[in-house]
Amino acid sequence: MLVPGSGKRGVEWRGRWSRRFGRSDRGMTTSEYAMGTIAACAFAAVLYKVVNSAAVQEALQSLIKGALDGSF
Repeated sequence: MLVPGSGKRGVEWRGRWSRRFGRSDRGMTTSEYAMGTIAACAFAAVLYKVVNSAAVQEALQSLIKGALDGSF
């Protein structure tokens, strides 16, 4: 039985499969890079909104003020 990734037979199986279908597992394609970039930008936008919210800014300011004052 040929199971992908199981020793030498797995390597042979992957080689035959990639040659037959014209695909290889070497890196990402352009569309995968584009989707990753879009996802990263969306995450950055959400994080920016959260960090710039009034509640988070107030918490950060009180944390920094407490650290600078030396009170714990």
